[in-house]
Amino acid sequence: MTPRRADVWLATGVALALRLAIVGWGHRLFPPSEDGHYYDVLARRLASGAGYTWLWPDGAVTYAAHYPVGYPAILAAAYLLFGASTVVAMTLNAVVGSAAAYGAYVLIDEPDVSRWRPFGAALAIALHPALVPYTAAVMTEGVTSALLVVAAALACRARTAVRPAGRLLAAGVTAALATLLRPESLLLAPILGFFAVAPQASTAQRLARAGAVLAIVLLCVGPWTARNCLRMHRCALVSVNAGWNLLIGATTTTGGWVPVTVPAPCATVWDEATKDACFERSAWSEIARAPATWLARAPGKVAMTLDYFGAAPWYLHSSNPRAFDDHAKAALAGFETLACRLYLLGALVACGRACGRFGATRKLTALAGSFGALTVHGWMGYAAVVVCVGLRGWRCVLRGPPIFAYTAAAIVSTAFVHAVFFGAGRYGLIVAPFVAAAAFGDGRHSVGASPGRKPNARADGSGERVDVAL
Repeated sequence: MTPRRADVWLATGVALALRLAIVGWGHRLFPPSEDGHYYDVLARRLASGAGYTWLWPDGAVTYAAHYPVGYPAILAAAYLLFGASTVVAMTLNAVVGSAAAYGAYVLIDEPDVSRWRPFGAALAIALHPALVPYTAAVMTEGVTSALLVVAAALACRARTAVRPAGRLLAAGVTAALATLLRPESLLLAPILGFFAVAPQASTAQRLARAGAVLAIVLLCVGPWTARNCLRMHRCALVSVNAGWNLLIGATTTTGGWVPVTVPAPCATVWDEATKDACFERSAWSEIARAPATWLARAPGKVAMTLDYFGAAPWYLHSSNPRAFDDHAKAALAGFETLACRLYLLGALVACGRACGRFGATRKLTALAGSFGALTVHGWMGYAAVVVCVGLRGWRCVLRGPPIFAYTAAAIVSTAFVHAVFFGAGRYGLIVAPFVAAAAFGDGRHSVGASPGRKPNARADGSGERVDVAL
């Protein structure tokens, strides 16, 4: 086994071991809570053969699509194989979550990149204090972020593959699963394909692969969309909760979630999809009455999403406040925030030092973002990463390591979605593994071997590019 191959398996093993330790500690203490309660109930109904339906207190059973189907579906598959229990749900989270460490290694591992960089990126994900304890949460964000990292790694490997079709297909299928967990993941699908080509590829080739990955995702999601058309009488791509979320975003005064006051026209509408459509109409009416007010809330929503994640402390405390009290919540929140800001500082340094245009401007931007990262205004640091990537210039972005482009895309898509709807720290968790990996990226050279050098030569002399199963 080559040193690099040993590195990737070591980091992945550490990631899995830590997450399984969380399972061993938490499976008896932390029952499914918050949205996790509904995911668990829906998964148990799927596993029992009742379909994606909801049983109401009066005995009525209705088709459901308020929550995306992806997470209950993979939980149901695990429940069928191993029995329905919290330990099974958490173990599924652990296995999928540890795959993100594997994916991070692949994303950073490039010719002429020092061995410590991909190993450091993989370990950063393996040890990430925002991701590891969230293994106990029967929730979507941790699993979705891991799937997106794996999809990006698969797309990255398609650039140099002799037969890239298989890896493009795998990237699309993985992104489709992420979309079924969180529909906004669809926004990243064409970005994955656009960078899944050789650095010297033409724009037409890039657009073709972007379209191919997007088409794969839509084809995979299509049967569920057709199910919604038939059962919900509304052709929702994945779920029928956009209207609810838009109404929250139109009425929130904090930028975050607030209880929905049911609009008068929707008070006697009981069908799930029809009610969501009614909420959506009410939300657009609210926005049309005061568009400037709605737009003015956007920065606060983005700040609430990116300043502080806090998903694991929130969930553990909500599930069992006696086992995870306020002191534990505050301690984990502080440690998580410190680590996330350090990763953010690392990503800013990497983006500032990367090759490309406007070097001085990028360094000043990275410096300004670093000041934000050292304050409560963490969103400034994430915004600075995006600006630094953009200032590199189109040619350098295309020819450089794709981790920077993927990180910027994850930040932009997350900020955009939650500026429209509403913010919450757990939604920002999607960007955490990308930012942590970007901190170890080396953008000071273009992707590919240097002139006159063998394509598989290594700066550290190991001599072999690790294609580790992807």
